[in-house]
Amino acid sequence: MTQIDTRIDESTPVLIVGGSLVGLSTSLFLGRLGVGHVLVEKHAGTSRHPRGRGNNVRTMELFRTAGVADAIREAASVLADNHGILQARSLTGTDQEWLFKEIDPGGGLRRISPAGWCLCSQNDLEPVLVRAARALGGDLRFGTELISFDQDADGVTAVVGDRATGERRTVRAAYLVAADGPRSPVRASLGIGHTGRGDLFHNVSVTFRAKGLADAVGERRFIACYLTNPEADGALLPVDNRAEWVFHAPWHPEQGETLEDFTDERCVRHIRTAVGIPDLEIEITGKAPWHAAERVAESYGDGRAFLAGDAAHEMSPTGAFGSNTGIQDAHNLAWKLAAVLGGWAGPELLRTYEAERRPVARATSARAAARSAEHRHPGYAAPPGAGGGRQSDVLAVAMGYRYPKGAVLGADPAAPAVPDRFESTGAPGTRAPHLWLRRDGTRLSTLDLYERSCVLLTGTEGAAWHRAAARLAEHLPVPLTSHRIGPTADHDLTPDPDSDTDWARAHGTREDGAVLVRPDGFVAWRSEQAVPDPEETLDGALRTVLSLR
Repeated sequence: MTQIDTRIDESTPVLIVGGSLVGLSTSLFLGRLGVGHVLVEKHAGTSRHPRGRGNNVRTMELFRTAGVADAIREAASVLADNHGILQARSLTGTDQEWLFKEIDPGGGLRRISPAGWCLCSQNDLEPVLVRAARALGGDLRFGTELISFDQDADGVTAVVGDRATGERRTVRAAYLVAADGPRSPVRASLGIGHTGRGDLFHNVSVTFRAKGLADAVGERRFIACYLTNPEADGALLPVDNRAEWVFHAPWHPEQGETLEDFTDERCVRHIRTAVGIPDLEIEITGKAPWHAAERVAESYGDGRAFLAGDAAHEMSPTGAFGSNTGIQDAHNLAWKLAAVLGGWAGPELLRTYEAERRPVARATSARAAARSAEHRHPGYAAPPGAGGGRQSDVLAVAMGYRYPKGAVLGADPAAPAVPDRFESTGAPGTRAPHLWLRRDGTRLSTLDLYERSCVLLTGTEGAAWHRAAARLAEHLPVPLTSHRIGPTADHDLTPDPDSDTDWARAHGTREDGAVLVRPDGFVAWRSEQAVPDPEETLDGALRTVLSLR
């Protein structure tokens, strides 16, 4: 985009372009860290279409730390009992099977996380994020679009326009975050291309009212039902389990089919045939096209402009990996922007955003496509041999992703970004393990310790590490907190008596070792045992991880 007007009307540390799930999450996370920002979104308000509903465990951990998990669950309460994916020729026949019936059979997730999956549609989730972001001081401007931008060595100069009044303002920002969707104008302006297989399949999402459908569904509380009638296949999703529903109808633009072909009459016929109720009363209330693709940007930004969410990657919706990956992009980038803007990390830290997140997106996008093939998603003509039974890998994708390279020290650079199965080892580059602890009688998770500072964890024999961290906190610009975990009064954190809490074993160290955790809850570095000079060792680790000289 070519910048013309050089007059500066206002300045902000960060300009966010795009106010959907990822842009709003970026605003929320930056607000939690005290980073001023302006968000512009060309649409007049948040999404009205129920989509992007699956929020995985890791995303809910991030929202829990950000203080909005309870509000999200309240907004999603109508779907709280919906689990699993049903595949059926119709709702009224006997040819039916559950691809999986429970997201967390047996409740095993409680052992590894203080959070859980949450089914909350985008139209319900986004208003929660807006309220929280604005309460933290976020300047969110809907009905405002990015007209142009230019950047130099010191920042970004952008022209934004109010779509209702036509007023234009020039905004100067230190950094720009583009969360402006899969057709990202910012990405196009930066000249960044894609890798990947491209389009996989296309659907038209049809919202409709049908009070009689609840009787046919009965007690089956599914997330989605894949209906496989060859004359009218598609996916049925509940909105309120009563009268409001969504149907994803396959669309084939490669065969000359247009959106105009999806008339209300055609959609009604299609839905009736798919569900197996020829006289079902249906009122069509909306339609929106969507595209399943496997694409990842060749770069996650240029200079002071960064891509996040669909602007950086597209993936099949099966498994709900796309929006979650984008929200996790935002979380990774937010603390790094806060650190650099706050002067406690070098600018080179921002280069690790791409080094960490792009490999995760490439692996996750491939897994999403494989899952669509495995589930035989309606409308997807998967290539022969696609799929491969990856159902058990969902937790590895959702929580086991890791950073072999980036702002970490001691990680295995040859390790895959997404492993074949989930393991919580406390190794550098992985999500720090969840353990229940007590502080002054109050129960908390280790994950509650991570957000605004780097955190050093030590145990009963880690007093030397603890003292070293205290000395470094006094003369380094880095916010550094140290916690000792042990059973006696001289430890600020004690094991929860109702849980299996062995912090050293969970983090892969001995009791005289130490673990350094980043503000985003990923292990930055660890020492498995005591060292002769803990202050020098810890100082070197911090400087390496944070690109400090």
